[in-house]
Amino acid sequence: MSGTVPASRPVGDAAPTGGTRAAAGPTPGTAARTSTGLGAGQVAEPVRVRIPAISVSAPVVSLTLDDSGRLRAPSRFEETGWNAAGPEPGEPGTAVIAGHVDSRTGPAVFFRLRELVAGDRVEVERADGSSAVFVVRRRAWFPKDALPAAEVYGPTGAPELRLITCGGVFDRARSSYRDNLVVFADLP
Repeated sequence: MSGTVPASRPVGDAAPTGGTRAAAGPTPGTAARTSTGLGAGQVAEPVRVRIPAISVSAPVVSLTLDDSGRLRAPSRFEETGWNAAGPEPGEPGTAVIAGHVDSRTGPAVFFRLRELVAGDRVEVERADGSSAVFVVRRRAWFPKDALPAAEVYGPTGAPELRLITCGGVFDRARSSYRDNLVVFADLP
């Protein structure tokens, strides 16, 4: 599927077609930043995600919403994207980092995401040199048309991270995968 998908829906298609779009979660309100820097409870923006168990070290780009409130996908298959309208990884709430599973030429950044297991580490480096280290709690597959939005994107009191990509059966007629893989991770 090309174009964009609602930001409250699962990651769009990281299908083997160029220019596809992905959603990385809902469009939560952004916390106010002070003129002197980060507001209370704020952390710096993510710049890189490292997942040693699957040999991922990839840049994190800021993703914006289009005029319809849909999240644009990373433009490159080797980078990941974070919903800049939502919490930064490490802030209270659910932060989402999305990435493509593959491309026309082969595997993309989150191709091996399905190999993660409980206890694996995910490190998110920030623009100020700090980082947040999350531990995988679980992973789950959801049909795109039946994704439990509250479970995947809902607000949380503690900092949580979701890594999302496409998967399952590839529907050639729609140029998209039918499912989403969601990895749930928490601060230790």
